[in-house]
Amino acid sequence: MPTPLDHQLDAQQALAQAREREAAPLSPRERAVELVVGGGFIAAAVSLAVLALPSGSFHWGAASICVLALAAVSRVEFDVGVAYTRPLQIVLVPMLFLVPAAAVPLCVAAALTLAKTPEMLLGRRPPGRVLMAAGDSWFAFGPALVFLAASPGNPDGRDWPIYLAALVAQFAFDSAASFVRDGLNGGVSVREQLYEIRWIQLVDTLLAPAGLAFAFAAVGRPWIVLLVLPLAGLMAMFARERAARLASVLELSRTYRGTALVLGNVVEADDAYTGMHSEGVVDLSLAVADEMGLDPARRRNLEFGALLHDVGKIAVTKEIINKPGPLDDREWEIMRRHTIEGQRLLDKVGGFMREVGLVVRSTHERYDGGGYPDGLSGEQTPLEARIVCCCDAFSAMTTDRSYRKARSVCEALEELERCSGSQFDPAVVEALVTVVRRRAERELDAAALLPDPGSAVRHIEASG
Repeated sequence: MPTPLDHQLDAQQALAQAREREAAPLSPRERAVELVVGGGFIAAAVSLAVLALPSGSFHWGAASICVLALAAVSRVEFDVGVAYTRPLQIVLVPMLFLVPAAAVPLCVAAALTLAKTPEMLLGRRPPGRVLMAAGDSWFAFGPALVFLAASPGNPDGRDWPIYLAALVAQFAFDSAASFVRDGLNGGVSVREQLYEIRWIQLVDTLLAPAGLAFAFAAVGRPWIVLLVLPLAGLMAMFARERAARLASVLELSRTYRGTALVLGNVVEADDAYTGMHSEGVVDLSLAVADEMGLDPARRRNLEFGALLHDVGKIAVTKEIINKPGPLDDREWEIMRRHTIEGQRLLDKVGGFMREVGLVVRSTHERYDGGGYPDGLSGEQTPLEARIVCCCDAFSAMTTDRSYRKARSVCEALEELERCSGSQFDPAVVEALVTVVRRRAERELDAAALLPDPGSAVRHIEASG
């Protein structure tokens, strides 16, 4: 079962990749998208200020305090779920009461740009990434429109429906801008975006009352907004500690993966077929996992299980492993212990490798209960082991062995379907067939683009 730490590790990896992208220059496509998203925001914000800002209502002192405070808190980043966010809400809410609503979007954009400018000047952030601040500011448009339409005046506990409507409008504009930006960039699906956004919206919802409390105190005394800075500093301290802890755990996870690779290389040194075969099983198993929608923890166990499913062969003599013909009964008895030996080795490593050991032990069980070493059947066998078993068999059938030639992909798929429900889990067979056929179609499409038309056929034949 997945644990909170498993999800944190997966999230930490995704966050690390996101931060790496932020340090890279914008691609031509990203520049075009920001021209649409950011340019659209600037046009809308300027139009709102020009058309709806009452003459003489803008006070530079209050606006400057809010912009500086918002820029400061936007430097604080903390991880939540599979995304990271900033405690902007504790300044945005007071800003809605201290700055004319029509000017709030422009003030927010100015604050976010100001916050990113020092890193640009130090060469840590490309200029194009700073310009993304405009597109990042769409969230401020919703509450500004609500305040502009409702004119709630000074903070009042009786106006809570207006405040709630402003929060909902903030989420609506923020989500829409995110969907448009990611959609134009060809990024994650709407479902994945919703999963990420819900964490950010949860944080904003929890911080909104604190922002409202500051707003009550700051009316007539804008400098009160600066008192959010110690709170933001405390958040930054906790965020750094949490990030350091997760980074340490992530490094440990990488160490586990390195250990697994070393063990795989040891097996490969004894048997070149086993080493190359394991790499193919890993690749195919992960594709099947994605097709079946495995969660991060099970996908991790599957990856290590596929990589190490033959690690127990270290305890089997080379004469048996490399025997050119079929094994006799005694040799089979020795060979069949390799899954037990594999589990024993992984149990010694400890941690989640114990879970991987259970997968490795069960990779030669059959769906009908006729496998080894425990005679498990159906869902008694871990799903990860059922996937490895099926992918292992497909890889073995489509690879030359010392005592036979490889079968074609079509023959191997037919054999899997014939054994579905007896040797293999029908759901896994279905997913594997879908993955293999999809890959074959992609290879055929790619081969068709080769200069020599006849080379397309040769390309497919060479790929099995």
